[in-house]
Amino acid sequence: MAERVVLHYFNGRGKMESIRWLLTVAEVEFDEVHLTDREQYEKLLSDGVLMFQQVPMVEIDGMKLIQTKAILNYIAEKYNLHGKDIKDRAMINMYSEGLMDLMEMMMMLPFTAPEDLKTKLDTIESKATERYLPVFEKALCGPVFLVGGKLSVADVQLLECSLMLEEKFPGIFAHFSNVKAFQGRMTRVPAISRFLQTGSMRKPQPDQTYVKTVMEVFNIQLPIIR
Repeated sequence: MAERVVLHYFNGRGKMESIRWLLTVAEVEFDEVHLTDREQYEKLLSDGVLMFQQVPMVEIDGMKLIQTKAILNYIAEKYNLHGKDIKDRAMINMYSEGLMDLMEMMMMLPFTAPEDLKTKLDTIESKATERYLPVFEKALCGPVFLVGGKLSVADVQLLECSLMLEEKFPGIFAHFSNVKAFQGRMTRVPAISRFLQTGSMRKPQPDQTYVKTVMEVFNIQLPIIR
């Protein structure tokens, strides 16, 4: 019997949340080891398991993987969520990286100085509606999925991103009906439906406890300038 996948990260969304989503869609069960203090992080460093001294770190198939894109690509390849050929994978990767850019902007909001928060929110909303969502609205004009007529990592990330956007900007999909319809279809997938229920491994929006833990583990001060 294969060993269970183990995720090493904070008890919060961050960059690990996309990995949780993808494992869920692949119907892979996983355990989590939450970083709660500086000593845990230093132990991982001293053990030499964090290439580039970064988390997320995922134990899977006898490996200790870091770098979010590399982890997502491995899971997508293993569970047939990365297209049928090299051309599909190129399209999937383009969509995926665009979505990650947008989600990373939202991930940084809890670490933003209060006086800068409105400006950051306005920037995210503007970029979402003018740069990112039009791409997906056009891509979903007819097709059920983004690439090759089958579910891929890009679809999973688009659902995750769409839900994050609605948390911050209710009604943002008023002019993006294809994306909203896609979201509805995806939430009816049984594994996703379970993941969206209370008590699942999905993490809530980050709170001050999450922010404080991240700051203490990495020994950095707010605000983070990006």
